[in-house]
Amino acid sequence: MASKPEAYRGCLLGMAVGDAMGMPVDDMRWEAIEENYGPRGLLGYNPGSDFAEITSYTQVCAYICNALLLSVSRGKGDNKLDFVKLGLKEWTRSQQFARDPERSFCWVAKLPGLRRRHCRDARMLDTLRLWFSGIPQPGVNQYNTPGSLTSAIAVGMFFHEQRMEPMQVGELAAQIVSLTHGDPHAFLSAAVLAYGITGILNEPSLPLADQFRSAISVMFHQFRERYPEAKTVAATLSAALERAQGAEPMDEVMEDLNCYSAMDCLAGAIYAALANETDFDTAMITAVNHSGYSSAVASVTGAILGAKMGDSDLPDFYLESLEVVKPLRQLADDMVSFTPTKGLFDDDWDQKYVQGMPLL
Repeated sequence: MASKPEAYRGCLLGMAVGDAMGMPVDDMRWEAIEENYGPRGLLGYNPGSDFAEITSYTQVCAYICNALLLSVSRGKGDNKLDFVKLGLKEWTRSQQFARDPERSFCWVAKLPGLRRRHCRDARMLDTLRLWFSGIPQPGVNQYNTPGSLTSAIAVGMFFHEQRMEPMQVGELAAQIVSLTHGDPHAFLSAAVLAYGITGILNEPSLPLADQFRSAISVMFHQFRERYPEAKTVAATLSAALERAQGAEPMDEVMEDLNCYSAMDCLAGAIYAALANETDFDTAMITAVNHSGYSSAVASVTGAILGAKMGDSDLPDFYLESLEVVKPLRQLADDMVSFTPTKGLFDDDWDQKYVQGMPLL
């Protein structure tokens, strides 16, 4: 069983691996994947690249991890959403301007790999650009794409009894995703993912199937009175979970799941992770080779299995060419090691979460 630091590192690194592996086939039909990469599809990182680049799925999660740690380093701890907005603003700026910002609140904003312009959800970015430019919105949009789904991974990692109540995990994840994706199917799926990640990190001995049954149940009972869509989300994710226990061909199931919306991408990730619970490599291959948003599905799949396995059990060949390993390990360690007085006695912490500068 992975130690807590290993599990947290595995969660972020597994997410980045899936994101980078899925990028070249993201939003590509299976027929095109097969034509370009052969009958089994893509079996690793894009063979034409010298290193594996991550996209906005990993970037957004990293900025929100940074922002949540800011909320307890520079805030009162009860204004987490305000700091999340600050983190999203800095990520949005990174997607508009290539230059390194002279000053930033988030130290991750100073790193090329976490500011490279690889946004996978133009609608999300358009919403944030209008939001931060002061242009009033006509109302909550109804976007259901998975662009900010990985935000929930950051929330799930952030849970600690000194930081928040257990039921706040789903509430905060839903609030963050609803800033850019107003369809309840999207932000309720985020609540399930956040509860799932929290469960894996805090009860590692519990099987993944039980973790997600519990996460789905908690989400449903928490939100069903406010959002009738909770029933659909619970049913869709539960069906994917049960299919992972069956013997259907995995490629056929992934194609059938139609992974384009946030809810269906999470269903695909739950299926790919649970159907390959002890085999990270096969899980990644399953998660990227289908019609749909491969980076979204694979990043969530990687986070789930990485949290379960720990970074030491992730195959070395995935990490050797991944561009953001060191900063993601630092973020993961900071999520584990935080205490309310950390910045008072730790120069490295002060540099990152007070001065907003990365370690050299």
